[in-house]
Amino acid sequence: MPADTMLQPSHTTGHNLLEPLPHRSWSRWAFSFTFFMTVLWLPGSSGTTVVDCHKNCICASNIVSCSKMNLTTVPTEIPLYTTVLDLSYNEIGRLRSEWTPVRLPKLHNLLLSHNGLHFLSSEAFIYVKQLRFLDLSSNSLQELEEFIFEQLVNLEVLLLYNNQITKIDHSAFIGMANLQKLYLSQNQISRFPVELVKDKSRLDKLTLLDVSSNKIKTLPLDELQVLPAYIRNGLYLHNNPLLCRCDLYTLLAHWYLRKLNSAMDFRDDFTCVLPGPQKLQVGVFELSGDSMNCSTFKEAEVEAYLEQTTNLKCDTKHRDVVKAWALPGNVPVVPQSNQTAKVLLDGSLQISQTKAEDSGTYTCTAMSDTFNETIYVILKVHNFTIHGSGETLNTAYTTLVGCLASVVLVLMYLYLTPCRCFCCPSKGKARGEDSIHSSMLSVTPTHVDPALKAELNRHVAFIDSKESQGQNGKLNPNGDEDDEEEEEGDAEGGSLMKGKRKKSVAESISSVFSDTPMMV
Repeated sequence: MPADTMLQPSHTTGHNLLEPLPHRSWSRWAFSFTFFMTVLWLPGSSGTTVVDCHKNCICASNIVSCSKMNLTTVPTEIPLYTTVLDLSYNEIGRLRSEWTPVRLPKLHNLLLSHNGLHFLSSEAFIYVKQLRFLDLSSNSLQELEEFIFEQLVNLEVLLLYNNQITKIDHSAFIGMANLQKLYLSQNQISRFPVELVKDKSRLDKLTLLDVSSNKIKTLPLDELQVLPAYIRNGLYLHNNPLLCRCDLYTLLAHWYLRKLNSAMDFRDDFTCVLPGPQKLQVGVFELSGDSMNCSTFKEAEVEAYLEQTTNLKCDTKHRDVVKAWALPGNVPVVPQSNQTAKVLLDGSLQISQTKAEDSGTYTCTAMSDTFNETIYVILKVHNFTIHGSGETLNTAYTTLVGCLASVVLVLMYLYLTPCRCFCCPSKGKARGEDSIHSSMLSVTPTHVDPALKAELNRHVAFIDSKESQGQNGKLNPNGDEDDEEEEEGDAEGGSLMKGKRKKSVAESISSVFSDTPMMV
């Protein structure tokens, strides 16, 4: 190659060296644009907020508080170690299913009160199934739809008070097997959620249900009467426009005598509306006075019958307590003894082959580490079996029956026997006619046609006679009544009536009831 050729500058080479420069510039620009768009579309970059423990949230160990930060959505990138998340006092109106894109396995407490929240997604709690405390109070919720809390199988406390709830679906709380406290007060609820406490659908661990200050007018009183005391103790019903009824008064009076918290703490807040156009509102505990004159409530006794197996319940206000029983006379019930009473696994007392002497007051003592409670149960055993067949009769009852029977017999003797001769209106009346007319069963008409008198002058007599009859038409079995009557007439000649007295027969009372009438 010539030297001059080698020394001559090459335009092609220079051109090739400068050609890649615009390509590198384009690449840098494309990379910068891609990075910018990626940052722009990161979660929380478009209308959302990322948890920032230095700006919009306060982080203290495993607690994240983003309260009062004017948030409209739930912040993203919540740390996985978070156990308490406080989002109260913000402007989060909707809780969607994607409010957290990842599972938060350690989140136990979620606070969303005072947000104006009006929408809950049916899948809002899929990634937070470990929640034990959920606060949705003081929002704008209007309806609890079916299975809305189904995923919260571990939730223990649910706060829904001070919302605008008007409707609760029957299946809204299905699956919440561990729910213990449910607050629904200060809403617009008009139906008592009986499915929460009803025997077959009851939430087993529910001990507090607050439906006070709502629009409930009627209560399922039959269902509420049979609830265990530990549920009634935490069932708050005050400040509702209940309709006044005597059985409502009886229910609450019983709770008050048992010193249940729901009746003791809010006694003056239980009001009801009297029937009538004026819709007067009075206190429920005043219904035993002039308002409705309901009968004053008294604790009823437990009744049993002879030879019956009877169970006495120790209806305590708390669960998981140790229960001990004492028989009348403060005799303790000893396990595995020869006593007819024994304590069952549920704490109730079983009395087998009940006897009359088992009547009395039984004492149940419920004990735990923090409290003691004493319950008295009065048992009354009837003196007959459950089928009604009398085994023994009460002495006073027997005496009363005997006295009544004696009085009846005396009255029958005085008023059902015929008139004696000393009260007869006429002395010269024929013997046969007088005897028959004195019969209590005489059917002789008072006014008859003279032409028919002979035909109608027939009477009902008890026993047929020959020519003369004794008292009540009783035939003298000896046949010598005439002679005896003449002797009696002589003996009683100086008597007031001065007439022959008919001979009295010992069976005169029984003759009144003779069922063999004869025509004379």
